Amino acid sequence: MEYLPIIIFALILVGGVGYFASNIKKMIRNIKLGKEVDRSDRKGERFAQMARIALGQSKMVRRPIAGLLHIIVYIGFVIINIEVLEIIIDGLTGQHRIFAPYLGGVYDFLIATFEILALLVLVSVIVFLVRRNVMNIRRFLARELKGWPKNDANYILYFEVVLMALFLTMNAADLAIQQGVAAGRFTSEAATHYIAAGSFPVSQFISPLFEGMEFKTLFWIERTCWWLHIVGILIFLNYLYWSKHLHIMLAFPNVYLAKLTPKGQFTNMEAVTKEVKMMMDPNADPFAAPDPAAAEEEPASLGAQDIFDLNQVQLLNAYTCTECGRCTAECPANLTGKKLSPRKIMMDTRDRLEDVGKVIDKEGEWKDDGKTLLNDYILTEELWACTTCNACVEACPIGIDPLSIIMEMRRYLVLENSAAPNELNVTMGNIENNGAPWPYNQMDRLNWANE
Repeated sequence: MEYLPIIIFALILVGGVGYFASNIKKMIRNIKLGKEVDRSDRKGERFAQMARIALGQSKMVRRPIAGLLHIIVYIGFVIINIEVLEIIIDGLTGQHRIFAPYLGGVYDFLIATFEILALLVLVSVIVFLVRRNVMNIRRFLARELKGWPKNDANYILYFEVVLMALFLTMNAADLAIQQGVAAGRFTSEAATHYIAAGSFPVSQFISPLFEGMEFKTLFWIERTCWWLHIVGILIFLNYLYWSKHLHIMLAFPNVYLAKLTPKGQFTNMEAVTKEVKMMMDPNADPFAAPDPAAAEEEPASLGAQDIFDLNQVQLLNAYTCTECGRCTAECPANLTGKKLSPRKIMMDTRDRLEDVGKVIDKEGEWKDDGKTLLNDYILTEELWACTTCNACVEACPIGIDPLSIIMEMRRYLVLENSAAPNELNVTMGNIENNGAPWPYNQMDRLNWANE
């Protein structure tokens, strides 16, 4: 019987980590549905950018209050997970606070740090709950945050409140047992298993609530909190795949792979560039044989109609999106009442990606479901509202680029469907006929000077 808890713990751990790994495998498969893109250049700059933005949270603190609270939660999440490592080893070996004899005073410092961070995380999360549900902050009231996205944000915050409360209560019960053993009240072998270890600057204020309780009661409180805490972490881990909080893991690769080119620089399509040169370069030979070394496979689609036409970094962007709305809050089109929301562009791309993945899971391969990202998820009205100002790209705290997706879908509308707005068609016609956006013959351009 003494090995039963270890066996149960091992099964839960393997099951939780295994299910998480299977979902991550699906996510990688979905991302690989996009076109390959080479982002292996300028590695030093990429690592520096990742250290500054993903690790250093440099863009988060542009909004000081939210940024500071996020840094507290972020640091707490990272550091408190050191405690999770000990919990896992304890669970697999049947030990209790296995690191304590080896770390000595350092262990006391670590536990004290964990507790202070847990309290700060608890306070920060409660503030986040108030901001999202009580304060009327515009970016949290948008139409795309109704229903599941709003609930998802709250569920994660509730999770964190419960996990931090369980952690502190577990420590408080542990401290009460240690004090009972030290005072000679608890002398059983099970009680002495709780060695005197750790410093508890926060849970020492909870521990008096357990004063006078018998060891058996304290044992069940501590063990219940221990089990709920570690099982809760495994549930949290597996919930991440379905949540916007997947950015906890994806922010680092997403920032590393972000474009390093100037924000206003758009990518050219080689096939289109060749055609333009053929039309406009007087030295181009239309009958010249193509250079085999420079030959490239003709694109299946000019621009993007569906997720298969986007590149893998753009699909990674969709999975990484935190739905924070900073992009939409800065978007001039959205601020003037137009339907465009860069956040919604990323959410719709992820929704389409997930729907495609479900078809593959069900059928074993991709079979056309009669839908596309363009029109069924993202409307042309949203795309043409964009001013290409790059405010959304600049505002994103983790290097997401909604504008690149918008431009690829616009490109498809123009080059494949000839479906540009009338104003743009007129402008392009003038450029083709007059060499300028205006409806004047080139010979008449300087007539204004005669007036």
